[in-house]
Amino acid sequence: MEELERLLSANKTEGDEGENKLRPKTLDSYIGQEKVKQNLAVFMASAKKRGETLDHVLLYGPPGLGKTTLSHIIASEMGAGLRMTTGPAVERPADLASILTNLQRGEVLFIDEIHRLNPTVEEILYSAMEDGSLDIVIGKGPTARTMRIPLEPFTLVGATTKAGMLSAPLRDRFGMVFRLELYSKEELKDIVNRSAGILDIEITPEAALEIAGRSRGTPRIANRLLKRIRDFAEYENSGIVDLEIAKKGLKRLEVDALGLDMTDINILRTIIEKFNGGPVGLETLAASTGEDAGTIEDVYEPYLLQLGFIARTPRGRTCTQAAYKHLGIKLFNPSLFDEEPETEE
Repeated sequence: MEELERLLSANKTEGDEGENKLRPKTLDSYIGQEKVKQNLAVFMASAKKRGETLDHVLLYGPPGLGKTTLSHIIASEMGAGLRMTTGPAVERPADLASILTNLQRGEVLFIDEIHRLNPTVEEILYSAMEDGSLDIVIGKGPTARTMRIPLEPFTLVGATTKAGMLSAPLRDRFGMVFRLELYSKEELKDIVNRSAGILDIEITPEAALEIAGRSRGTPRIANRLLKRIRDFAEYENSGIVDLEIAKKGLKRLEVDALGLDMTDINILRTIIEKFNGGPVGLETLAASTGEDAGTIEDVYEPYLLQLGFIARTPRGRTCTQAAYKHLGIKLFNPSLFDEEPETEE
């Protein structure tokens, strides 16, 4: 039982209490992702009307957009319990078998970073998701035999930032696949105001909009910045987070008007100043900036691509004219931008 509890609490962190306090509990209080919400509402209502468990759900998209929050909401709306773990924590087939056989009828199992499941562990999910049973092999060699253990009906909610790394057999067994998009500035403003109310922070509309505009389209970042700006306001004995305090705090945090931090700026300047604007390979860029290649690709690059500051080409990453303009760097060779960058296949 202790081992099971370890597996099911694998994704808890010290900051979970604060995060859970800000998590919406219902679809109505969940801001943004309107298409996902509308479809989920239909599917959950229909499942409850039929008296069935909800089909399995795959949520994918950049980190910090609310995948874990949606798993909480799904469990709450379906009136079911929620069990949570992560792909890397489930190391052996026996670990997953223990989790699955202990699920109660209708419970939701949330697996974060599901793309990091061990292939041998992943195979156990196939029959569990499709047939509602667990196939285990007893014995070895000629005397080995397969035993099928029926499972209680459950809903698997998988979350990943890399849907392309999921195997086709696993991906095809999800009845619903939703992509979470980056949030608009107005949606983030609403999230900042909602979080400020929960945390008892008095904030002006201008300050909320300023924080929202520098949050990289991500609610997790918006909430983190709000908490840090609150610290600056309290340090200066200000009873309210206004635009002046917000701008001052964000400057101290080295977050610019578009939400770029020092790592983003370092990546752009490295491409421009060390590699003449590119192209430069990802591994070379990582070595030059001192950042992990996976971190650059998963955390920093998506937002820089969305802003149009970098482009991917078959030969590597290049900086665009917009990046030069944002950094105030004079173009050394304007003819580089006469043609559209070739996209990576």
